[in-house]
Amino acid sequence: MTEPYDVIIVGGGIVGLAVALAITNRFPDLRLVLVEKENRVGQHQSSHNSGVIHSGIYYKPGSLKARLCVEGARAMVEFCRMHGIAHELSGKVIVATSPDEFSQLEELRRRGETNGLKGLQLVGAEQLREMEPHANGLRALLVPSTGITDYAAVCVKYAELVRLQGGVIQTSTEVTGIRRSSSEVVVETNRSAFSASHIINCAGLFSDRISRMAGDKPTVRIVPFRGEYYDLIPERSSLVRGLIYPVPDPQFPFLGVHFTRRINGRVDAGPNAVFAFRREGYRRFDISLRDLASSLAFPGFWRMAAKHWRSGANEFHRSFSKSEFVRALRRLVPELSEKDLVPGGSGVRAQAMNRDGTLVDDFQFVPSERMLHVLNVPSPAATASLPIGRVIADMAAQKFGWR
Repeated sequence: MTEPYDVIIVGGGIVGLAVALAITNRFPDLRLVLVEKENRVGQHQSSHNSGVIHSGIYYKPGSLKARLCVEGARAMVEFCRMHGIAHELSGKVIVATSPDEFSQLEELRRRGETNGLKGLQLVGAEQLREMEPHANGLRALLVPSTGITDYAAVCVKYAELVRLQGGVIQTSTEVTGIRRSSSEVVVETNRSAFSASHIINCAGLFSDRISRMAGDKPTVRIVPFRGEYYDLIPERSSLVRGLIYPVPDPQFPFLGVHFTRRINGRVDAGPNAVFAFRREGYRRFDISLRDLASSLAFPGFWRMAAKHWRSGANEFHRSFSKSEFVRALRRLVPELSEKDLVPGGSGVRAQAMNRDGTLVDDFQFVPSERMLHVLNVPSPAATASLPIGRVIADMAAQKFGWR
């Protein structure tokens, strides 16, 4: 016996919750259920991140990432203010430590202004020291619209609002099978079966696997990358006032190790970006043979590795060498020493990869019969979650004929 609904959302991370929030708000008569395999919502990428409210400065103008991040940053600040969630518009500095980086810093300023950011300011070394006395840099780009918050608390509030608006959230409910017919989709789980007219797949690290379980053939493969952090010891947290970032390598999709003052006052240093041997592999030696085989059997993985092997090797080395990690960080804060850092947390990024080895740069939402697959929503998905939820709800309404 199945439990009937109008729409099932698979995945209770911040994106799945935001989609549920948008749908229950716009279509209150729809019977919606969200299923999440963990015993609480927001347990993976949504709570294993830096807590940054991103500005949108890095993203290609005209892309979904750029548009939704800029809009989402404003919406997230307003949401946190409205619901009493701790947040702060701390701003950040992107620091050029050599003249070779000046042109890229200027390009970031142009890109940010094209994306609609206000208050961007290029400053010299003296002004940088006024903002971040311990930072090392020849020039810096001040990004005042960057902030920090607690995304785990945001997830809890999203879930509370979904329930208040009539949605059902079933935790500890893992999808084990999906069957489609001409009239409905049946989602089998470890607890019971659910039937619905439509499904929205927001399974994050497992979104491609859910797509294949439903009989679709996604062109991308989720390849997990782990980011590892150190924490500054409390006695040295004064080395960083806000957020200090390097100028990113335009050929690499990650931002490089940086410093982030969290909403609880702790200062994170990192992350690196290393290939993870398990999709939820938060520790170096977490291994899933199935997940590892999935990555290694994908032609795109080897094409990506051939192109970025040097950067990948450096990141892997830093994972095992604290001295190398510290050396990278000292480019930004020279006073830092190994004894100032203790091991911190980690997160795993669900990165969609094409068969040609390119990493999917923009958000990717793919419709199929009775389903909508959210296949690539890495950072800044938490920042942009409210407009992402609205966009996906709009796509679902158009595709599924909701009125």
